[in-house]
Amino acid sequence: MIVRIPGLLDPERLTALDTLLREASWEDGRATAGFQSSQVKHNLQLAQSSAAARQAGEIILRALERNADFISAALPRHVYPPLFNRYEPGMSFGNHVDNAVRQVPGTHHRLRTDVSATLFLSPQGDYDGGELVIEDTFGTHAVKLGAGDLVVYPAGSRHRVEPVTRGARVAAFFWVQSMVRDDGARTTLFEMDTAIRELTASGADGGALLRLTACYHNLLRRWADV
Repeated sequence: MIVRIPGLLDPERLTALDTLLREASWEDGRATAGFQSSQVKHNLQLAQSSAAARQAGEIILRALERNADFISAALPRHVYPPLFNRYEPGMSFGNHVDNAVRQVPGTHHRLRTDVSATLFLSPQGDYDGGELVIEDTFGTHAVKLGAGDLVVYPAGSRHRVEPVTRGARVAAFFWVQSMVRDDGARTTLFEMDTAIRELTASGADGGALLRLTACYHNLLRRWADV
């Protein structure tokens, strides 16, 4: 399931992030890549231990906590601290699959990566190329969103970032360990929750909505690992 979430960050938070990232120092993105990914990864990345990365990451985590669409799509149990990358002309990230397990820096905690997420931070007009291309059972999907927009997708999907040919593409990326490991089950729950919210907004029959909501929670109860 690929879900686009517009406007995760409002203009005020985007400005705060832009200030932090403009003053930050960038390093070779291969520093955090696995063996396979390091062969095809050509970008810049903010050091995970830097103050700018920590402050910018906190802004994003607080926004995620308040976003109903993200919570519905990812059903997060743990969220990996956001990382930040930058692609300048000629840079790209070839086809790869994200590592299944990642250790949270500075801790003994390991996180299973069920969901991958990319938060676009550069306005679309600031750069050419740089599309996130995701392959799933329904084909190939090229994603290029506006600043502050988020896309989430199964971490097991093969994906890539196309070469940037003009300007600079800056984004945040992170992973989620979901309460529901199976992508098909998450998709069912997301579609059901979306329908419940839409029916509620339309003033649908309360009794029918209650029965549908009960089905949602009973399925979540059956599938969730908390």
